[in-house]
Amino acid sequence: MRILIVDDHALLRAGVKHILSEHPDIEVAGEASNGAEALARIQAENWNAVVLDMSMPGKSGVELIKQIKAERPKLPILVLSMHTEDVYAVRTLKAGASGYLCKDNAETQLAQAIRKVAKGGLFMSQAVAEKLAVEMLSGTSDAPPHTLLSDREYQIFQLIARGRSVTEIADELNLSVKTVSTHKTRLMQKMNVANVAELIHYAIRHDLVPEENRMPE
Repeated sequence: MRILIVDDHALLRAGVKHILSEHPDIEVAGEASNGAEALARIQAENWNAVVLDMSMPGKSGVELIKQIKAERPKLPILVLSMHTEDVYAVRTLKAGASGYLCKDNAETQLAQAIRKVAKGGLFMSQAVAEKLAVEMLSGTSDAPPHTLLSDREYQIFQLIARGRSVTEIADELNLSVKTVSTHKTRLMQKMNVANVAELIHYAIRHDLVPEENRMPE
């Protein structure tokens, strides 16, 4: 199986290659450090699966997934992410990914996950599967406010809840401060919160941010 690794950190790409070097049926045949490189390689070559990091500069991971699926609808995408939140995983799967694996579990589960998605299957934890099923079966009228955010709004919501300032978010996502501020205003309106403190409290109450990454209330 020819695999494309997409991650902006060379060290992490090397780690993935090292893990997969023990599995002769899986060949890391290409690497990309950003979304533009990934799309160029996907358009130019044939792949059995893409292993995609979610936290890269520029396009959000969800946006990149949608763009890849628009170019290659049948190409399986396995998301390899530092984020453990179930809601974040559900968003990637609804965008078109075939699997979601936390980097903490990569050493033991990566090869298994790649094989499964490359053969047309889905790979996710039981908690993610349950949350995905609930969201797919329930209507949006009773959906929690955070599930109604756009992909970019949700990404910025996550970063605010982790304590990032508007300027820091703009630098991290390669956006203007004005653009981030506009998204911040819209997401707070959608979530019906008056200030950042209420937003952080919401994130903690709904267990949307790991405890070690939370900004104090």
